[in-house]
Amino acid sequence: MKVAVLGAGAIGAYVGAALHRAGAEVHLIARGAHLQAIRRAGVRVLTPRGDFVAHPHATDDPTQVGPVDHIFLGLKANSYASAGPMIQPLLHETTSIIAAQNGIPWWYFHGLKGPYEGYRIESVDPGGAVTTALPLHRAIGCVVYAATEIEEPGVIRHLEGTRFSIGEPDGTLTERCAAFSQAAVEGGLKCPVERDLRRDVWIKLMGNIAFNPISALARATMAGICRHDGARELVVAMMRETVDVARRVGCDPGISIERRLRGAEKAGEHKTSTLQDLEKGKPLELDVLLAAVVELADLTGAEVPTLRAIHAVSDLLNENLVRAV
Repeated sequence: MKVAVLGAGAIGAYVGAALHRAGAEVHLIARGAHLQAIRRAGVRVLTPRGDFVAHPHATDDPTQVGPVDHIFLGLKANSYASAGPMIQPLLHETTSIIAAQNGIPWWYFHGLKGPYEGYRIESVDPGGAVTTALPLHRAIGCVVYAATEIEEPGVIRHLEGTRFSIGEPDGTLTERCAAFSQAAVEGGLKCPVERDLRRDVWIKLMGNIAFNPISALARATMAGICRHDGARELVVAMMRETVDVARRVGCDPGISIERRLRGAEKAGEHKTSTLQDLEKGKPLELDVLLAAVVELADLTGAEVPTLRAIHAVSDLLNENLVRAV
């Protein structure tokens, strides 16, 4: 199996190192000091499961890699539309694109029977630009239940979780999913192939849609948000509105809000990826988290006043960040 990891950051390098350890031919596509460190000393993974070092090929030029069987996409969703030139050299006829993203994916209504089949979510896929870069027939969904961070260039700190759920948009069980899952499991990850990955999308989103923007606005960890009575009530309201939208598009997450809160509390003093991006002055990945669900609320007639309010202020924060770059 030949795999390219495009966007070999905290999650991408972790997955790439695991796949390499399993014997896959792995090519990490990264940049800057992180790339130089990987080239010099490999990817060092610090994990409670036992530290290890992997030495996959690393480059900043996809043309040095050529066509692969799978592209594991570790980029932020707000950079998908511009990823086409990096993707093209990696494609052959059956190459799959496994996008490890938070929020609502661009493929959400692809292959989904019902009244919204084929609907393109403008806030996620503006003008079809993401679909052009990442063709729908190549898409395999991926929901990440792992927390990692780049401790220093070339060094990945694995904090918790090893599950990467994957699945086809149309719910079929395919050989390409089975092959990637087997390689991931052999590398020490959990990688179940789900018939209904959209349920995982919404379960993960119940937390992200609330904790990510609030953490950025309040500069607070997940545990800090849960400890504050008013912030906790805000999270509950946002989760409740999110579940309503999910049900209106045909998916019941099937998990209580209180249970989802308990799961978030276990993360402790963890900074969300959005807060980490804010502290680094990077644009915030909000469209797939908040704007997409507000758009789906408009589509289905759901009332989401709390989501609209948090989206407005976090979008303003993001605009100021972008303007300052």
